[in-house]
This record gives sequence, structure tokens and C-alpha cells, in this order.
Amino acid sequence: MKTTNRLPHAPTKPLPELTEFLKPFQVHFARSQGRHALDRYLTGLLTEPPNQNCNTRAEIVPGTTEQRLQGLLTTTAWDEEDLHDQRIERMLEQPSEGDAVLIFDDTGFPNPGKCSVGVARQDSGTLGKLGNCQITVNCHYAERTCAWPVATRLYLPEDWAQDAARREKARGPKEITVPTQPAIALDLLDQANALGVRWRCVTCGADYGDNPNFLAGLEKRRERSIVAVRCDFAVALSRRGGAARRADAVIASMPARSGRTVAWREGSQGWLRGRLVAVRTFRVSSSGRRKVGGRIGEGTAEGKLKYYGSNFGPKVPLDRWVEYAHRRHWVERYHQEAKGLLGWDQDQRRLWPGCHRHAVRVMLAYSFLVWREWPHRQQQTRPGRRRRARSPRPDRRRVPLPEVHRQIVDWLRRQAAKEVLLRELMTVPERIPA
Repeated sequence: MKTTNRLPHAPTKPLPELTEFLKPFQVHFARSQGRHALDRYLTGLLTEPPNQNCNTRAEIVPGTTEQRLQGLLTTTAWDEEDLHDQRIERMLEQPSEGDAVLIFDDTGFPNPGKCSVGVARQDSGTLGKLGNCQITVNCHYAERTCAWPVATRLYLPEDWAQDAARREKARGPKEITVPTQPAIALDLLDQANALGVRWRCVTCGADYGDNPNFLAGLEKRRERSIVAVRCDFAVALSRRGGAARRADAVIASMPARSGRTVAWREGSQGWLRGRLVAVRTFRVSSSGRRKVGGRIGEGTAEGKLKYYGSNFGPKVPLDRWVEYAHRRHWVERYHQEAKGLLGWDQDQRRLWPGCHRHAVRVMLAYSFLVWREWPHRQQQTRPGRRRRARSPRPDRRRVPLPEVHRQIVDWLRRQAAKEVLLRELMTVPERIPA
């Protein structure tokens, strides 16, 4: 078998900040080998190999082997759920503005095989089409200037849910108690609530916002929400009487003067704004019952309309509705950065435990980047008065996580180069005088 010798991308000595961050999590490993393997695994996630898997990580991260890294996914005894819960407790200690939303979305992982757990031909927004892939449902915590992942769970399609032998071979759950993606999202919401995560409202895309069972589950839990809906979402203008109408027809019937321009976030090229029309409506459920709520139509730069539904009361300002709805960009950014920077989509996900153990470590590495961003933010001052932590217009400018990641990668490479140079100098034979 042909092997490739790669230059190390990380030193033998652990990253000091990573060691400090991982210190509270060492209690989950009874042996020192497990604690060391966790450090090496996360160090490998933070590097930039051509392919993120246990083989390449073992080649570029000294002090470990592919077998030890793979053991963290399969044989090493540790409770990933307890470590995951402790990570959330650690992130809740971060400075907070107390104005967070909980976001639900799913992401796909292309997989041409047939044996990997959850793989099937299914519709994926990541692929943009129907294709062979695995899909995870993700829960994300997002404030105006800070966000981090709460939980993720693999979705099992119908053919997997009905095949107990196939699930057993992939070490999947014996019974499927939450068979749909919206049901998984509600279960993740209950877990977040049990762990002490607090939020103002729930937001999500139209795949969840159009689902009557998901909306009924939010109402049962008395959750405030603003969700994206499709143009044919059924609404009525009165609680009693009157036929149900499409959301786009209701918004189109409003006079032009009823719209207003709302700014919701400061981007890299100025404030993001949109022309919005809001109207008080009632959501028509599948049973014919009508639930109070508002509908918003937003004009985009492409001339298309986006539609949102919310159960906020009339006293909540429209700009707050819109700002909450547009925080969905945080979970989309997380999907992009977790895959692009940390290799979430490149590792093998054949078995149910290994799939979730890898996801737990990716969320741990991402939380480390968020944890490291806060000290960097203290050095990025802005002119003007001092503001509160996580303020939408802070006096400390947020540092993008790719920039934080780049600084870590550069430090690891420099230290690795120093170790290589030192070893070469130590192995140079001394010249014998003539």
C-alpha cells in the first residue's frame, strides 16, 4: 500500500488555549490516553489537511495514531452526551445580552454509499436536489453578535425506520420515537430547555414553519416564534367567518402605502434593509381551527417575496420581528464553517455512535473558536461610548471565526516548523577535525 509522508501541521506540544478549554472535560476519560487523544483529535480538526479524516490527522498531528483517533469514535469508553451537556454549560457562562433565539435547520452530507447509517436518496437543501445523502437536524443558539451550536441529531428516513436489522447493523437506535425532522427539532428544543438554555423565540425555515405538527408543538410548549412560510400558507383575516386565503394573496392585497423599510443588521457593506408589509391574520390549522398570528411579506433585491408567520403580540415592534427572523444566517454560517474549517462533512459516518461522537467533537471545536473570539474582540475597539457585552452596536468589533481559525492554524504551523528544524539540527553529525 502506498503511503504519503506529510509534514506536520501541528507541534507535539498542545495548544495552550486549547488545553485550558479542554481541562474541565478531562473527567469524561478514565485513562490519560483518552484525554490525550481528545486533544490530538481537536488539534487535527483545527488544522488544514487536504482531507479531514483519522488517517490524515494522524499523519499531520504528531503524538497519536490513526487507531487511537478512530478509537474515540468507536471503542474508547466515554459518554458523549455528558460531554455535550457540559459543553453547553460552559458556553452559557459566556457574556450574554439575554436576547437569544433558538434556530432549527437541517444540513445534508453527500454520501454515494448504501451502508452508512441514515444514507438514502432524499431531498437536501445542501445538494439543492434529490440525491444520496445523510441529513442531520441542528439546533443553534444565536444572539445578535454571537452564536454557537446546541445539538444535532441524524435523521433516519422511512426505509431505515422500518428496517430494524439494518439499524442494528449500523448500531442505530432500536426504536424510532421521533420519525420526522420537525419531531426531532421539538425533541432537541426540550433537551435545550432541560439544560438551562434560555431564548426569546424560535425561528426556522419554511420546511419547519409550514409543518402544522411543528407549529402545534411550539404552541403546546407556549413558545414564541417567527418562522418562514411558503407563499401558499393558509391564513384568514378573522377568527370567525371568511374563507382561508394564501399568504401571498393577503400580502398582495395590502395597499402600497402600508409597507415600510426596516433595517435589521449591520453587514460588512452597511445596514441590511428591506421593504416589508405586515398584516394581522389567523393561521388555519389542518382541523380548521384558527390561531392568531401575524404575517410579514418582505421584498428582496431579486424582486421576490419572502413570507413569515409569528405568534407575537401586537405590542412587539415590527423591527424586532424582522431582526429575530433574520438571525437564521447564524446556523447557515455554522454549517459552512463547521464543514469548511473543521471538516464536519469529510469524516466517515458509517455507524450511529461514530456519527454523533464526531459531531460532538466538531461542536466542541467550534465552541472553542467562539470561546477564543471573545478575548480577540476586546482588542478590536470602536470609537464612541462603551456598550454592553454582545450589544448589537458594541464598542468591541466582532472578529470573524475564520480569522480566529486562521490565527490558530498559523500558530500551529510555526510551532511545528520549529520542531522539525530543531530535530534536523539535532541529527546533523559533528564534523571530525582533520
